[in-house]
Amino acid sequence: MKEPTFLEGAGVALAASLAGSVLLAILGSVFPGASAVRLLVAAISLAYVLYLLSRSRERVGRVTVIAAWFLASGLVWLMAPSFTLYVMAHIGFIWLVRSLYFYSSVLSAFADLGLTGLSLATATWALSHSGSVFLSIWCFFLIQAVFVAIPARLPAKKTASQFTAVPEDRFQRAFQAAENAVRKLSSVQ
Repeated sequence: MKEPTFLEGAGVALAASLAGSVLLAILGSVFPGASAVRLLVAAISLAYVLYLLSRSRERVGRVTVIAAWFLASGLVWLMAPSFTLYVMAHIGFIWLVRSLYFYSSVLSAFADLGLTGLSLATATWALSHSGSVFLSIWCFFLIQAVFVAIPARLPAKKTASQFTAVPEDRFQRAFQAAENAVRKLSSVQ
């Protein structure tokens, strides 16, 4: 399977922006304002989770992830938290899916969490300055497209104990062997 690219992510951002704007207009005519926006957030979140699952090489747990998304989305809808918490719950689930399916280290997942926070801040800024849902969704998913630049595994910083010194002469090797023997004897007691 082909890895996702930034250009593909920019295309997804454009498609999500266009679909989100049209969907909000349709939902706004059928549902009251707050419900329409919440349905829009849920629909875009589900679409993006499905996109992520389709681009992942992992095949295990896809049905479970989709079922968990429906369960979590339903619970968040029923709990009716503030709109900010509602959006953050959906964004958190997107981050969780991406962390589980695209990264193999905690550091990579935390880097993605930072990227997700940046994308939320950018989308909020765009909405507050322009009032445009299209621009807000575009900014959010355009920043999200940068996740392809995060390596699947970020190496942890090595500590001094992980480095092994290679003694160059026989005296140093004998000295280290004696130190190791004394450590073993002192730890046996």
